[in-house]
Amino acid sequence: MTNQNVDHSEIAKFEALASRWWDPTSEFKPLHDINPLRLNYIDERASLAGKRVVDVGCGGGLLSEGMALRGAHVTGLDMGEAPLAVARLHGLESGVKVDYQKTTVEDLSRDPEHAGQYDVVTCLEMLEHVPDPASVVSACAALLKPGGHLFVSTINRNPKSFLFAIIGAEYVLSLVPKGTHEWKKFIRPSEMSDHLRHAGLNVSELTGMTYNPITRSYKLGRDVDVNYLMHARDSRED
Repeated sequence: MTNQNVDHSEIAKFEALASRWWDPTSEFKPLHDINPLRLNYIDERASLAGKRVVDVGCGGGLLSEGMALRGAHVTGLDMGEAPLAVARLHGLESGVKVDYQKTTVEDLSRDPEHAGQYDVVTCLEMLEHVPDPASVVSACAALLKPGGHLFVSTINRNPKSFLFAIIGAEYVLSLVPKGTHEWKKFIRPSEMSDHLRHAGLNVSELTGMTYNPITRSYKLGRDVDVNYLMHARDSRED
């Protein structure tokens, strides 16, 4: 394998929590809460039924299974052995078929059997955990068919995101474990747009995702100050 765009300390964080991935009351409750929102967002724009999809940084398979249930043929990638084991076990229990692989998206994109073969690539809540996000975006783009869809989500980098995503989410509300995020690794939408354009993709849409601590619910909207989703398409004709 080539030099990997991997932060092993980040992998270790999720390895330690993997057994609780599918527990909606665990540290992964925020993922369970936002999964219907992001799943609908993707399906409404890419029509998942019958599509070939790669879910980059799939973890325990929450999004991967959701997309498979919508009729997609899903390959889930992660570098954490424990989350992948949980994903495979849950797939056996649920009967939902996903092809889980322990590999990086860079290595998969260099395989001629996979390059340019996918309708949709998703990379959600993952880019803020790797050393070189641009490398991941470029590899995701290399997997797409002409006109294919890429969906990414991450956290904006500004004072508000430090207050909400770290102080608020980790230390006040305990929505996620302390130390889950590093503010300096957050990515501004302008930086993400640059990564996408340099990878040969056209940005179609930027959408914010906000949390209401009173109702304890998430919603999509225009506020991209903290969490956001971005949809891009391969610039070649499909």
